Amino acid sequence: MHVEEALEMAFSWKLYGDGKTPPLGEAVAPDERLSWPRTVGIGAQHVVAMFGATFVFPLIMGLDPNLAIMMSGVATILFLLIVKGQVPSYLGTSASFVGGVVAIRANGGESSDVVGAILVAGVVLAIVGLVIHFAGVGVVNKVLPPAVTGAVVMLIGFNLAPVAAGIYWPQDQWVALATMAFVIVCSLALRGFLARIAILLGLIFGYLLSVLLDVTTGPITSVLGGATEATEHDRINFDAVGAADWFGLPTVTFPTFSLNFSLLVLPAVIALVAENAGHVKAVAEMTKRDLDPMIGRAVFADGVGTVVASAVGGSPTTTYAENIGVMAATRVYSTAAYYVAAIVAILLGLIPKFGALINIVPGGVLGGITVVLYGMIGLLGAKIWKENRVDFANPINLVPLAAGIIIGIGNVTLTFTDNFSLAGIALGSIVAVVAWHVARAVAPADMKAALLREGRHPAAGSTFGHVHGEEALVGGHEVTESGADTVRRDTNR
Repeated sequence: MHVEEALEMAFSWKLYGDGKTPPLGEAVAPDERLSWPRTVGIGAQHVVAMFGATFVFPLIMGLDPNLAIMMSGVATILFLLIVKGQVPSYLGTSASFVGGVVAIRANGGESSDVVGAILVAGVVLAIVGLVIHFAGVGVVNKVLPPAVTGAVVMLIGFNLAPVAAGIYWPQDQWVALATMAFVIVCSLALRGFLARIAILLGLIFGYLLSVLLDVTTGPITSVLGGATEATEHDRINFDAVGAADWFGLPTVTFPTFSLNFSLLVLPAVIALVAENAGHVKAVAEMTKRDLDPMIGRAVFADGVGTVVASAVGGSPTTTYAENIGVMAATRVYSTAAYYVAAIVAILLGLIPKFGALINIVPGGVLGGITVVLYGMIGLLGAKIWKENRVDFANPINLVPLAAGIIIGIGNVTLTFTDNFSLAGIALGSIVAVVAWHVARAVAPADMKAALLREGRHPAAGSTFGHVHGEEALVGGHEVTESGADTVRRDTNR
């Protein structure tokens, strides 16, 4: 296909009906659009949906959140072009890399080392996407069965527990507790779109609470992140915001490369394959289209987005499930709305004052947010096991995965030379993957046969939701998609 033909497919939207909101039971397809004012409004909702997690994770990884938001817009446009406009999606910052990045910084790595390692992972992810595209999605299940994928996702999340508990929470324990409670209440008490942006609402709440406490109670004495001694300080300081320009380019960080650091983030590729495959499946269910041929393209596109973003110092990308929530709520699956969202994100990245406002989020607020987010990442591993009926009575699953998870969570280190070692997430993931396949190879026939009774990989049919919100439960109801209709079954029984 010529480039001109691809662009024509990507940018040609048919006007849906009279351009107004679709009636109940109908939906706007990816290649359709509403009137442009309504499309801009839907695009704005997508920006709000992705916003919280897209800038929280760069903050946690020590990267520029303004640049991350800007490059998420660029990555989203690249994704939509590569999938030929058939898979509506927003590419925000991936949570799966946080553990590896924390490990890089713990080993003395700078931001250039971080983005270099992320870029390598992006290249690997793009290659995996090409393999899936040409070899078929079945290859994913052979190399990364649900038991292994769930274990890797779990150890990535739970490995981060010391970061939340030791760095962010102690900076302001009461604000952290209040923020955490607020997020939990929002996710349960609110409905639909508002429930899906509970993290963003929690950040706003914690931000405002910190300002109020500074005004009413004065400075706090605590140990700031990276410091060794407690100091007296304001919870939030707006000096940097006042000094920042209104318009300008974000600071660019060019990557440097290290084998050791790259190995620390490569396990995130396993999670991203599952996330992208699950996203495509979810969209396919909602739009009633066969999008299996797009899974390889989607994984490849995410890899390309990650490479482009990290090449200038941005964050790794992944498909965002909060935006699936927006589509389910509006019944508008038009990719035109995602182009609008991407353009808005790029424009926000050109406002340094906006970035400065993000950068001063208090540590206590991040403490309340991260105890929820990190736990959700870990528990999504268990969600994969449950949905795929992984049998832990079978030693093939139980023994090697138990070892890999403890190595990952406990940051066990295996030293080879003075300059090379494997630890934590990297070592735990390698043990989980390699040891599982070895166990399967040497196990007796009855144990191998028992594996056949388990479910399929997300890429082969089940929907995998990741940390950003594509959960089965929304506001006390289980949500399933049937065409354009959202079918709710009460689960509070």
